[in-house]
Amino acid sequence: MLIIVDSGSTKADWKIIDNHGNHELLHTIGFNPFYISSEEIAAELRKEFVQQVPVEAAKAIYFYGAGCSSPIRCKVIETGLQKIFPNARIEVMHDLLAAARATCFHDPGVACIVGTGSNSCEYNGKKITDNVSNLGYLVGDEGSGSHLGKKLIQAYFYRELPEDLEMEFERTFPGGKKAILNQIYGDSPANVYLASFAKFLSNYKHHLFVQKLVFDCFAEFIDRHVRKYDNHLKHPVHFIGSVVYHFREVMQLVLKERGMEMGKIIQKPIDNLVKFHLRTSPKETEA
Repeated sequence: MLIIVDSGSTKADWKIIDNHGNHELLHTIGFNPFYISSEEIAAELRKEFVQQVPVEAAKAIYFYGAGCSSPIRCKVIETGLQKIFPNARIEVMHDLLAAARATCFHDPGVACIVGTGSNSCEYNGKKITDNVSNLGYLVGDEGSGSHLGKKLIQAYFYRELPEDLEMEFERTFPGGKKAILNQIYGDSPANVYLASFAKFLSNYKHHLFVQKLVFDCFAEFIDRHVRKYDNHLKHPVHFIGSVVYHFREVMQLVLKERGMEMGKIIQKPIDNLVKFHLRTSPKETEA
């Protein structure tokens, strides 16, 4: 039995592939080693998996996760998984590698994550060769859902929203400015809350103000990150993530304006990661 995992900070997709080639998709909370311990991972999996999956039959697990950026962080995940899957060979990798493998497969390219947060890398078909630093939502995450949400909230507080959009915003978020500030500076993760405003923007994606806001945020991401890679004009630029998926037409305009080639845009990488790991030859093309 083979298991492939794509984990963010809040949720994770698990693809279980048995010896007959049957696939099953399961979900758990996200396992980010910055916020969870090995013991907590094992406890969650005992609750979620032991009754659903023959854990001792797992022979290999490929885990791609947010926060898995160093050997120490990866070890947190590996130790937690090993407690539940004693017979499995476990590989823990960064979610950027998931983005690269799910979009580029074995070809060179630039791979980007534009979801709740953002990140990017240059990939040579085998490994990541360059990565512009990701500073997180407090001072970075350009183009991400949290960045879009921050810009929308700024426009609302600074009285820059068009009147029709302001009315819709206040109807959608009746708690007003005090409630928004309480959420941002409360105990819950601010990046997730900020990113939740991307849904409002998506509902009004044809509004000129929204289009410009999203365009500017995406352009900042491309200019400050992707255009720093030596081969950004030579290779296609690929994307994964819900935010870029729902605003893909805007991203296409940003790239076209800069003479860059749009590659794949996929919402979730899990199915393509399965293809990557089941592929028998690097020469095969994506189905």
